[in-house]
Amino acid sequence: MKEQVLEAMRNAGKPLSAGEVTKVLNADRKEVDKAFAELKKEGAIVSPVRCKWTIA
Repeated sequence: MKEQVLEAMRNAGKPLSAGEVTKVLNADRKEVDKAFAELKKEGAIVSPVRCKWTIA
């Protein structure tokens, strides 16, 4: 799921919220939230503005 989230962010070309990633991937929100948490801990994604995330 983490790779799918990163791919969605790369393809979007702009910061996305977890809800937007969920819609793009047509995935379960809980799965996306879990992937976001792991990616944040790893430092793979950063938040340039509140509630939006992009690849670090």
